[in-house]
Amino acid sequence: MTTNPYAPPAAAVSDPARSDVAPPIWNPTVAANWSLVFTPAFGSFVQMLNWEALGEPEKATGAKQWFIASVVVLIASAATALLLEDTGKVDVATRLAGFVYLFIWYFASGRAQARYVRERFGKSYPRKRWGEASDHCRDRTGCVRPVGGYCRVSHRKVRRRAG
Repeated sequence: MTTNPYAPPAAAVSDPARSDVAPPIWNPTVAANWSLVFTPAFGSFVQMLNWEALGEPEKATGAKQWFIASVVVLIASAATALLLEDTGKVDVATRLAGFVYLFIWYFASGRAQARYVRERFGKSYPRKRWGEASDHCRDRTGCVRPVGGYCRVSHRKVRRRAG
């Protein structure tokens, strides 16, 4: 019996075995999405906890640096709004800066964890509940709730209603 020279090559192809046991982590894609509402400070903090759980201390340190930078950006945004004259330009500039920072964080750091988890564990890995994130924040930073939302401070006087 001869082999067919026109037959397609035969190779044993299979998906790589996923021998790694995934620790419970928060969904990194959801963390990045929630950063649209709660700022990159939230996403980088959650990703720092995920990297620690995944046994990646160098990447956890990088996420911690992004968290610190995000808090600095929030403070700078609030200080700018407090110290500068209340004009529409200041408001637009602080909002634009926050939005640009969000994109920089996402493309430089935020999406890397989602890719790492997808390549290493696929879609099936144990997930932590999102309510636990505030507990971790309280334990790590002493705050009661995670810092959320871009700060917008107004110098306008509030008129009290007569009554």
